[in-house]
Amino acid sequence: MKIAVLPGDGIGPEIVAQAVKVLKALDLNIEMTEAPIGGAGYEFAGDPLPESTLKLAKEADAVLLGAVGDWKYDKLERHLRPERGLLRIRKELNLFANLRPALLYPELASASTLKPEVVSGLDIMIVRELTGDIYFGQPRGISTLENGEREGVNTMRYSESEIRRIGKVAFDIAMKRNKKVCSVDKANVLEATELWRQVMIEISKDYPEVELSHMYVDNAAMQLIRAPKQFDVMVTGNIFGDILSDEASMLTGSIGMLPSASLDANNKGMYEPSHGSAPDIAGKDVANPLATILSAAMMLRYTFNDEANAQRIEDAVKEALAQGFRTADIWTEGCNKVGCAAMGDAVVAAL
Repeated sequence: MKIAVLPGDGIGPEIVAQAVKVLKALDLNIEMTEAPIGGAGYEFAGDPLPESTLKLAKEADAVLLGAVGDWKYDKLERHLRPERGLLRIRKELNLFANLRPALLYPELASASTLKPEVVSGLDIMIVRELTGDIYFGQPRGISTLENGEREGVNTMRYSESEIRRIGKVAFDIAMKRNKKVCSVDKANVLEATELWRQVMIEISKDYPEVELSHMYVDNAAMQLIRAPKQFDVMVTGNIFGDILSDEASMLTGSIGMLPSASLDANNKGMYEPSHGSAPDIAGKDVANPLATILSAAMMLRYTFNDEANAQRIEDAVKEALAQGFRTADIWTEGCNKVGCAAMGDAVVAAL
């Protein structure tokens, strides 16, 4: 198994190191090669996605990513900023399907900002389209009008084929879960999502066992807080999915608990935590590595079809939490507060 390891910026190197440590503890036949991306890529080659990194990622079976971004790069031209490297690698690898599970471990019910009775038992899979929508649509940019006023333009657009392929991913996943799909759109205002709804209805005819519902994105944002356990699989576009998955992460106690997978049509994937690079705590050994470790479990499941070892990692995370180990973001009174490396050690010990 060839894995491209891209630690990135901020806390990225710290959390990725723990996931690598866990993968090595499984004693599998894995070849891991590290390369820079984001700000680290800019420092290395003047490009947030160096050609050598992209080549490595294309040749690998899967990519394990940390996080990109740092405030010190905010003044760079837009195409040189760390985030552009992340968007480009998703596009170059055609990673159109982003899977973000929001699962609440029983031990963390009190760490959520919602009442335990509202979130206990939470298990949602958010399926986000990742290579289209307003983030990539053309035309885009900032221009100056004839009257001298500046105007910013971004374009939301989706083709039928883009909608159809992400819809199929969502319905296939629902078939392995509770057979419920909620498609999130804004079809009452946006024509791009009116087409989205039409195509989802067409796809549903091929999945008669799956219950399809529709929800406007503003209502979905509210319902995630009001009654999150009503959802099984949520499928939505790029910008809506970006926002809703971050909201869902807080239901689990911390965004530091939320893994993700970004897949192409053949299940080659890039696996990363849903959180950012958190440069304010970088190098302090306080970051939560569990989202990255759980992303490694998703990698074994979705790209390498190794359910047994994916489950081993997830069980080890549960065991570490059951033993009372907590990083600062999920710590509550009476638990054992540990740093990033110590949490990784606890998961390895549980393995």
